[in-house]
Amino acid sequence: MVCRAARSALAQTYSNLEVVVVVDGPDPSTVTALSRLNDPRMRIVALEENVGGSEARNIGVRESLGEWVALLDDDDEWLPKKIERQLQLSVRRLTKGTVISFCKYIYRRQGKRDQIWPLRLPGKEPMSEFMFDHCSGFQTSTFFIPREYLMLHPFKKGLRGHQDWDWLLHVSSDPSVEMAIDPQPQSIFHVIPEIKRASYGFDWRESLQWGQENRDNMTPKAYSRFIAYHCARLAVGEQARSKSLMPLARECFLKGKPTAMTIAIFFLMYLMSPRARRALHDCAVRQSRNERG
Repeated sequence: MVCRAARSALAQTYSNLEVVVVVDGPDPSTVTALSRLNDPRMRIVALEENVGGSEARNIGVRESLGEWVALLDDDDEWLPKKIERQLQLSVRRLTKGTVISFCKYIYRRQGKRDQIWPLRLPGKEPMSEFMFDHCSGFQTSTFFIPREYLMLHPFKKGLRGHQDWDWLLHVSSDPSVEMAIDPQPQSIFHVIPEIKRASYGFDWRESLQWGQENRDNMTPKAYSRFIAYHCARLAVGEQARSKSLMPLARECFLKGKPTAMTIAIFFLMYLMSPRARRALHDCAVRQSRNERG
């Protein structure tokens, strides 16, 4: 998969780029496979020990030489025009501040029909509310960021999960930052059940703790959405219904500001079977798509 990701970066229509591949920990077979691509624009940074996704990204940024940095997880891929389009978009919007660019992406599950995410683009709501809407949010392999800004605002080292959320929550409150969004999908997010991504590192208690530590960076409505849409889903998936119901309900209802939809989703998470929850999610996706044309 990492070779697929690297090939998609090397195949960009904007060819004046470098591809820095950070191999997080000893992995001779991966280094050998990457070496066979034999492209002078690619450099392999093989780490002697595992440092985690956040620091691996930070190392890649420090090793890079260009003015802009685009991130790509090893199990995702870019469409050919991603860098060209995001560079044009960012430069066009560049004034005195910092432009951080995102794009829509293809959500691909084995055996399922592709979906285009997010289903809507941000409106006037705070970024935290957009991020934790059940039909919204951006993904790391869509990020396009000035290298200088990433050097000053790195990913939080040692964080096992929610790495992209953590970074985006903090920088979205920076008044010097302008968000630019390509409405066309330019990357593919591969969902492979047997492979656990770095972003899946937390259990429901760790996820809740992260949310509590970052609640000041969310609106109350966004915090309730985070608890209902994410923490409750994790808890139910881990067979922790009885242990999690009361602490998550307190956070959602007393420390957040849930809408009627958020309240309904919270309780349905605990009452419905996994199959029924999936059907409810797909129904909500279809409804959201229809409402937005």
